[in-house]
Amino acid sequence: MKSSNIRYDFKGKRVLVTGASRGIGYAIAKDFAAAGAEVFILASGDSIYSAADSLTAELSVEVTAVRCDITDSDQVRQTMDNIGKLDILINNAGLERITPLREADSKTEQTFRRIIEINVIGTYLVTRHAISKMGHGGRIILTASIWSRTAVAEFSAYCASKHANLGFMRSIAHELGPDGITVNAVCPGWIKTEASMLSLKDMSIRSGKAESELLDEITGAQVLDGLMMPADISSLYLFLASNDASNITGQAYMLDRGEVMA
Repeated sequence: MKSSNIRYDFKGKRVLVTGASRGIGYAIAKDFAAAGAEVFILASGDSIYSAADSLTAELSVEVTAVRCDITDSDQVRQTMDNIGKLDILINNAGLERITPLREADSKTEQTFRRIIEINVIGTYLVTRHAISKMGHGGRIILTASIWSRTAVAEFSAYCASKHANLGFMRSIAHELGPDGITVNAVCPGWIKTEASMLSLKDMSIRSGKAESELLDEITGAQVLDGLMMPADISSLYLFLASNDASNITGQAYMLDRGEVMA
């Protein structure tokens, strides 16, 4: 069973998608598997196994689950050794939480550190240990955010981490270019995921506005109205991983229904 997003043939390609137990990562993994790739999906919790089972059952192709804490260098190294050859790396794992600067409690500081550990250090470690498994023509794609080009109040850790993702992407695009490996980023706007809906709830609590009112404000800032779903953006990842994108590297693609034009 193929998704309507499938326009490419990835037979013979081995793909790792991090943060793929749900949401954007799950949709990306589904489309790569439907396009014939051998897909490995990674997350730190047990839910990654049920996600792999669901994809395998739906698509009638085996999708392999990998449990790994991407902030642990030894775990990441062992995971990459177990996977072996890799053609495409999708650095999608990330944590989005509110971190108000004026909050004096230690929990906020801990959350700030954890976001940086996962979104920045984790992305670095996965990439660092994956590149030895990639050959000429390899593809690395990061999930950044529209907040990597702009920012909002009280999400300083998340915004900082996504700005860092773009700097990291551009730097390693230079570094890996001579090896024939391209590196790009997708910057989604508001997508209906568990993480974004939790952020919406937190914003509602702190602002005193209803979630529906905030959502109307968010979608009203877009040129094209409406809230995207994970499946609406996965095809861009397939394009960037395809031969059609072999001349594209070091680029950040806004995919946000026109909310941020940069």
